[in-house]
Amino acid sequence: MAVSTRSDHRAKDAEVVAPRHGIAADIYHSHAPATHGLFSPPTDASENAARTGATMVEAINQALAEEMERDPRVFILGEDVGPRGGVFGATKGLIERFGTARVLDTPIAESGFTGFGIGAAMLGMVPVIEIQFVDFIMSALDQMFSEMAKMHYRTNGDVRLPMVVRTPIGGGVHGGFYHSQSPENLFVMPGLKVVMPSTPADAKGLLKAAIRDPNPVVFLEHKRLYRSLREAVPDDDTIIPIGVARVARPGMTLSVITYGAMVHEAVKAADAAMGDGIDAEVLDLRSLQPYDRAAVLATVTKTHRALVVHEASKTNGFGGEVAAFIAEEAFTELDAPVRRLCAPDAPAMPYNHLLESAYLVDAAKIGAAMRELAAF
Repeated sequence: MAVSTRSDHRAKDAEVVAPRHGIAADIYHSHAPATHGLFSPPTDASENAARTGATMVEAINQALAEEMERDPRVFILGEDVGPRGGVFGATKGLIERFGTARVLDTPIAESGFTGFGIGAAMLGMVPVIEIQFVDFIMSALDQMFSEMAKMHYRTNGDVRLPMVVRTPIGGGVHGGFYHSQSPENLFVMPGLKVVMPSTPADAKGLLKAAIRDPNPVVFLEHKRLYRSLREAVPDDDTIIPIGVARVARPGMTLSVITYGAMVHEAVKAADAAMGDGIDAEVLDLRSLQPYDRAAVLATVTKTHRALVVHEASKTNGFGGEVAAFIAEEAFTELDAPVRRLCAPDAPAMPYNHLLESAYLVDAAKIGAAMRELAAF
């Protein structure tokens, strides 16, 4: 009996969710690179660069294939991860290469197959779970919070859960309420590691590290970055440690601390601000749990001003944790109050392109915040 998947049961919804025209059609149907004024390519992107290297989704696919080849315990499960290759193509070709025993199409049951993955990890397997969109993860939170995050502790260290939950996150694709959320703050808790890369090379190296980690890892992939940039990706066994930030752009005037898609918007804003004599440093956290506290302190000590940026809403956003840490540990280094730039406290990201534009954080808004902070 064939397994019914989200694609089978939500065909009518897809007619509404996946428009036939524009950026949403690019993302949902052809998976082609999409052009959007709010999320322009990184400043070093060019037409020639776009034809070389790997996209983020290709880098993720490479990491999955290499880890499955390296370790026979690694297997993939989720909705449409088999012949379809996932809704964004991240698992494309893996079922043909590794077979149906290691690439499992599941029913529409996020709680069920997340629990299945937890049980498999307890027995020594290494499951990599794909949730189609982070918006659909809510029914799995009981498994993730009550079991994944606590199993090692509740068994006094007897049980480890080497497993990964991958999921697309973020907006800017005209996805509307249920395909645009950024709830990364929910997963930042003791017992879970949380990763959110901003480049293809980081995505590959961090995913390989996540799969090899003996602890459960939530791996968040901003869907706007899947095909919006290319770069050279190591073809060797390069691992990027979880919890280590990188300086995406060095600077001296102020520090922008961010992650995911906002890294590229921050770099673009920083380049533009040079015309006003503002030389901003951009720190890409890469990991949210644990995050690189030493790198945060180093950049704030260097510039004495901090701007924390993320796409999620301001209230209860992860930026509040970073801002509080800076205030507690580096207060005497500050020449200005820590500032946060985030999405407004609205229930969801709007579908309408004008409202979506107003909601999203972009390079222009980051640039304005930089100028205000520098002038304090």
